[in-house]
Amino acid sequence: MKLNADVGEGVGDDESLFRWIEMANVACGAHAGGPEEMAEAVDLAMSYGVAVGAHPGYPDREGFGRKSMELSSAELTRLVIEQVEALDSICQRAGAKLQYVKPHGALYHDMMARQEVYEAILKAVAWLPHSPALMIMAREHDALDRGLAGRHGVPLLFEAFADRAYTAQGTLLDRAERGAVYSDSGRMLEQVMQLAHEGSVTSHCGKVIAIAADTICVHGDNQASVEAAKQIHLALKS
Repeated sequence: MKLNADVGEGVGDDESLFRWIEMANVACGAHAGGPEEMAEAVDLAMSYGVAVGAHPGYPDREGFGRKSMELSSAELTRLVIEQVEALDSICQRAGAKLQYVKPHGALYHDMMARQEVYEAILKAVAWLPHSPALMIMAREHDALDRGLAGRHGVPLLFEAFADRAYTAQGTLLDRAERGAVYSDSGRMLEQVMQLAHEGSVTSHCGKVIAIAADTICVHGDNQASVEAAKQIHLALKS
């Protein structure tokens, strides 16, 4: 499993994260970041040999992209395309390749909860050149996710989380809930090792949920992420 992190958001220590990750989800200017931050993130990715992915979100800078918005399917598709194209143009100038798309925050959660949002994003990714993959949340029952992506010809990357607590339904515990975000790097490492060795996570209420992940996320705005990323990287390599 490869380690990914959200970068270019103007928070946290991006360069320290790049030392330990294999995939960088670069903010595209809607929820955070901008041309300067995107260019810096792409340069760091090239310096450290890290794959570049686009991290589009709702245009909600005040709420850091965590506020859901009611948009039509066409508006959602256009929103994603415009953000990814902005990052892709920077990648092309730098000689880098944009390899995947991972929605941010509320857009990510809406994608996983609402089929019409998922399909709107699939249409956007299918339209893009270079056939990027779409990163979605790994969950126990994913036949519908796979089937819809196959229908649109979009490859998928399945993601689990190092620093977030899971519900009994296999979703992420709401950030407003106590214990939803782990601040202890040891707890993050424990969850990743369970994913790596047992193919499962244990929910906040003790239920074991079987999931198969291609990649593990640590959040760049989590102060404990850098140390956790280092520990997780070394543990996965060993």
